[in-house]
Amino acid sequence: MTIFVVGHKIPDSDSICGAIALAYLKNQIGEAAVATRLGDISPETAFILERFGVEAPEYKQHYAGEQVYIVDHSELTQAPDDIAEATIVGIVDHHKLGDLTTSTPLECWIRPVGCSNTVIKMMYDFYGVAIPKDIAGIMLCAILSDTVIFKSPTCTTADIRCVEALAEIAGVEDFKALGMEMFLVKSAVEGTPARELVMRDFKDFNMNGNLVGIGQLEVIDLSVFDTIKADLEADIALLKQEGQRHSVILLLTDIMKEGSEMLIISDDEHLSHKAYGKASENGRVWLDGVLSRKKQVVPQLQSAFA
Repeated sequence: MTIFVVGHKIPDSDSICGAIALAYLKNQIGEAAVATRLGDISPETAFILERFGVEAPEYKQHYAGEQVYIVDHSELTQAPDDIAEATIVGIVDHHKLGDLTTSTPLECWIRPVGCSNTVIKMMYDFYGVAIPKDIAGIMLCAILSDTVIFKSPTCTTADIRCVEALAEIAGVEDFKALGMEMFLVKSAVEGTPARELVMRDFKDFNMNGNLVGIGQLEVIDLSVFDTIKADLEADIALLKQEGQRHSVILLLTDIMKEGSEMLIISDDEHLSHKAYGKASENGRVWLDGVLSRKKQVVPQLQSAFA
């Protein structure tokens, strides 16, 4: 039976590249697999796939009755809507354990590293499967993206070593320059509708029964948001109302200054102070050194909802 490999809703480069890389590995070890996706390809991911001549996974919404291998999450809110009617055969992830459950045994590769593709590289090494040049290229790009070119506190020695090995396979001499090209693509926000920007990298979390949406936009200079910040705030307010969310947060991350401005719309006006010890002013707060949603934003928020 074919295994469908899929990342989370509103997929980022890790989810897309990870699904492609894992599906290829599974096929090489005799397990029929197809890479799929739950949403549109982001501009950064499109750049990566075009750079290495790799086709995007097929778009697939329904997985009932199928075998599914989950990549880059273990959260029910981020999985296919009908995941309860599918059989989860495996999970590859680098986040906290979420609330996905299974009725049958499954394979789990979960490591506290900066990117799921780092874990997938470990899987290739475990099975002794050679990584094709094009797949090595998209894998290294995904790691560079998730670790913010090694600036993120989530970055580990394993991530760096994997990028070095993958760059050699892919024939990339200056992977940091490639990483900056990717972030220049991310920084091109002019003329893009607010909703499209907010949803570019957006995840929902169940925090003690409260639905909290967190988006993130990583750029090389926050000034690109000067003329559209009010539009972004208006849109996250709409998202909160439309999805009946307790809170919606948008992180505007400056990878050069290594910090994030947080835009917050919440039922709790003291949420940022409870979670981060800093009160917001008109729904905005600067968090110095904050680059990682999974390590520096989500855990503190969850504690605030405990």
